[in-house]
Amino acid sequence: MGRVLLFLLRLWRRHAWLVAMIVAAMIGATLTDVLMPLFAGKLVTDVAATGPRLREAHAALVTVGIMAGLGASQTLLRNIVFRGVVALSLRNMAESAQEAFNRVQRFSSDWHANSFAGSVQRKITRGMWAIDMLNDTLLVALLPALCVLGGTAAVLGWRWPVMGGLLAGGALLYIVLATSLSVGWVAPAAQLSNRWDTRVGGALADAISCNAVVKAFGAEAREDEILRGVLAKWAARTRRTWIRGTNSGTIQGVALLLLRTGVTSLAVWLWWSGRASPGDIATVLTAYFVIHGYLRDIGFHISNLQRGVNDMEELVALHSQGLGVEDAPDARPIRIGNGEIVFDRVGFRYGPHALPFFEDFSLRIAAGERVGLVGHSGSGKTSFVKLLQRLHDVSAGAIRIDGQDIRAVRQASLRANLAIVAQEPILFHRSLADNIAYARPGASLAEIEQAAWLANAHEFIARLPRGYQTLVGERGVKLSGGERQRVAIARAFLANAPILILDEATASLDSESEALIQEAMERLMTGRTVIVIAHRLSTVRALDRILVFDRGRLAEEGPHEALLTREGGIYRRLFERQAMGLLPAES
Repeated sequence: MGRVLLFLLRLWRRHAWLVAMIVAAMIGATLTDVLMPLFAGKLVTDVAATGPRLREAHAALVTVGIMAGLGASQTLLRNIVFRGVVALSLRNMAESAQEAFNRVQRFSSDWHANSFAGSVQRKITRGMWAIDMLNDTLLVALLPALCVLGGTAAVLGWRWPVMGGLLAGGALLYIVLATSLSVGWVAPAAQLSNRWDTRVGGALADAISCNAVVKAFGAEAREDEILRGVLAKWAARTRRTWIRGTNSGTIQGVALLLLRTGVTSLAVWLWWSGRASPGDIATVLTAYFVIHGYLRDIGFHISNLQRGVNDMEELVALHSQGLGVEDAPDARPIRIGNGEIVFDRVGFRYGPHALPFFEDFSLRIAAGERVGLVGHSGSGKTSFVKLLQRLHDVSAGAIRIDGQDIRAVRQASLRANLAIVAQEPILFHRSLADNIAYARPGASLAEIEQAAWLANAHEFIARLPRGYQTLVGERGVKLSGGERQRVAIARAFLANAPILILDEATASLDSESEALIQEAMERLMTGRTVIVIAHRLSTVRALDRILVFDRGRLAEEGPHEALLTREGGIYRRLFERQAMGLLPAES
């Protein structure tokens, strides 16, 4: 709870003047509740007085006028409070969601690989709405309740110390009881319920995003059963939370009954002993009924407070989690002219692995050189590219582009200078124009169309009913594989980056699409430093140099013809097996 409330306090400090206005208005509105019982008692005294009737009627009307004025003041001040809380909550919710999204976008690729997108979305949205609940609970509910309790106990205690002591002591014990039940008994169950709520979101997102696979295997009923199991556990945990909340409310109700009986009995005793008039009794009872309403609700508010804290915990954890790969404080934009790449005695290990994946690894790729990366799955091709993108940090040595250590430059500027065409390109559920222009957001339609022409994509786009404004579906599912590849190549053309990385984009396409994409890629490679992750070795024959990886080391390098002459060489063995059809193209 402390960590969440400190996080909320930091949000409040950004709008300190607004919070101060809300608190001041709420204290003023609450003061009217404290004063109202005094004037209610005075009204009873005025009405019951035996003096001249006209004078007592005048006094009663003045009291009624004061009470009406207090009521009007309370209405106005509470309106100010509600308007202020609306403004504060909307700002806090938007800021926290924006900042959480900002951090999630910058978390490492490993973090994203191990997280459900649906679960992450649920953490952010649930935490965002919890801020609204906490603002209402703290500023609109608990703040006035504590003010009324303290103010009323002080006013009654000034007149009858024993009554003030009973009210203050009873209210304090009740608050301690309500807090203990909520924090120590209900909250642990709520935390477990929230974890299962997050799993429900993850299970839904996982099945829905992979619906094509579900349909391919006729597995709808199987996925229904998986979700049914998750929902059953969620329901069991949530039922326990709600039952505990209900029992907690019952215990608090019994405590309030005891306090009400004690206050009423003490008021009767004060009247019996001649220390209180009927008007005083009216003051005490009116004050208690005001306090009783606040006390009755305070347990509910404390429960809401704890529930809001539980709902915000995962959002706060996102804010406190390290990014993994961070820019240096003095990082500057990278400036790439020629595009020379140097791996200088690089060492790298994955996570907690004891043995390094790369050790004392050195390599130079000249500016404008076209190289292919070859090797079995897990040999280091993808790791090499991820290190170049700085999706991971090296543990030893350095990676330099045109002499600049990539750890000393801003990641965004580094990646903006690396155009990537993946084997399975991912598109946003936006228009084709938006997807192509993602490489350069300010690009004109003419520039977008030119990039599409170069990528052999304009023809199929022009045939679509809405052309470049056609929505492509989630991850581009409305397009064929070849069409998605050509859109990705058009995006790379528009990026116009000096370094190009191709995760061989033709490995699983028909011959017509492959020919179009090969032609587009030849245009794209012109005048750039090019790295091709090769799955089909026939595609690397024309490259300047081929790098053969084996278990994180550079086993062989050279042009295609030279590598084929090596007796027992890895490249020769792979090429011969593919040529004979014994080895799948993806190896």
